[in-house]
Amino acid sequence: MRTADVLIYTRTTGYRHDSIPDGAAALTELARDLGRPAEATEDPGVFTPGRLADCAVVVLLSTTGNVLTPEGRAALEEYLRGGGALLAVHAAANAEPDWPFYGELLGTRFDGHPEIQPGLVLVDDHEHPATAPLPDRWEWTDEWYNFTSDPRGSGGGDGSRVRVLARADESSYHGGTHGEDHPLVWCREIDRGRVFFTALGHAPETYRDPVFRAHLRGALTWLTT
Repeated sequence: MRTADVLIYTRTTGYRHDSIPDGAAALTELARDLGRPAEATEDPGVFTPGRLADCAVVVLLSTTGNVLTPEGRAALEEYLRGGGALLAVHAAANAEPDWPFYGELLGTRFDGHPEIQPGLVLVDDHEHPATAPLPDRWEWTDEWYNFTSDPRGSGGGDGSRVRVLARADESSYHGGTHGEDHPLVWCREIDRGRVFFTALGHAPETYRDPVFRAHLRGALTWLTT
């Protein structure tokens, strides 16, 4: 029997981040460290019930635009409701813009960002494996994503709510649109499945940073336990 693996999906039909190869390599290494083989692909044909049944986690790594077929959407929704796990990284907030289920899944949509600049990430929850390695006030440089709404306002299809783990300190950079409460990292459960989103991860060097890698490792750990 095949060991449940990590499927890293990197297809884009919109803006394509230069960091995708570095991100895929980092996630492959982190998955293998956790005893999970990993596959990186841009083939939408992998989103079938049979293939997803072999996945411990599906990663959408800075996917943009419509990247799934109608059949792939149905397979991913069935997989997640049935106990699967999804890690959505950075520009994955800008994927599948006309698929309502995906917007409900993340709880919000991408709504632009200011220029790349240093700022502060405020960690609210150190009990989660993805934020346990982070300092309370984490100095970081990234695209500071804005969103169309507070993700806490959306249910997960079964009445679940988003658990925000970290926020942006808008006083530490220019261009934020949410005020004092600006979610950046959150997770949720949907039926029997789990979803984790981090808005961080724009630059290639991000994926060589040990603290950010610990952040991703923690996300994978939570999604596979």
